[in-house]
Amino acid sequence: MTGELGYSLPPAIRRIAANFKRAGWIGLWVQAVVAVISSLMFTIFLMGGEPPEIKASAALFTTPALIGAFISAFWGFRYVLFGRKLGTTNPDIRPKPKAAIRIVRLGLVISLVGMALAIMGAESIVARFLSKALDQGFFALGAGGTVPNIITAGDILAVFSAINAIFAHFIGLCVSLWLQYVVNR
Repeated sequence: MTGELGYSLPPAIRRIAANFKRAGWIGLWVQAVVAVISSLMFTIFLMGGEPPEIKASAALFTTPALIGAFISAFWGFRYVLFGRKLGTTNPDIRPKPKAAIRIVRLGLVISLVGMALAIMGAESIVARFLSKALDQGFFALGAGGTVPNIITAGDILAVFSAINAIFAHFIGLCVSLWLQYVVNR
């Protein structure tokens, strides 16, 4: 791998660049697919027959978490671009080692914030379903004459969507932690 001036990259830099490209592509595609599926499920939930206040409380944290999953997927592509730059033989274009640490740390922060939002979204959705389940239990005992608040398949889509958002951010964390390990090795 000799460049125009006969300069070859050190093996450590080649290894780091290859890992950035490989991990970036894996992170990009896994997170993008999971985020798209999760977004579709959450959209179906929002179009369902739930009252607007329930939809609003579920969307408060889950929507930013899903947007964060797409940002995290984009960050995977950023890793690919960084790996390409790192693999160039031109030392003027090649980023410094501190840039690798900085980009990985930012990727970790994106995934952690997104995961926190997704967990809060899942908690708010599950809390509402607990309320529905308790209403169902009281209705079964004959406490009321109205139709119970039944948990539907659309409700489960909201939970599944939030869990998928958590999974997408978990993948982003794994990719960033792997790259941090590779850079610090």
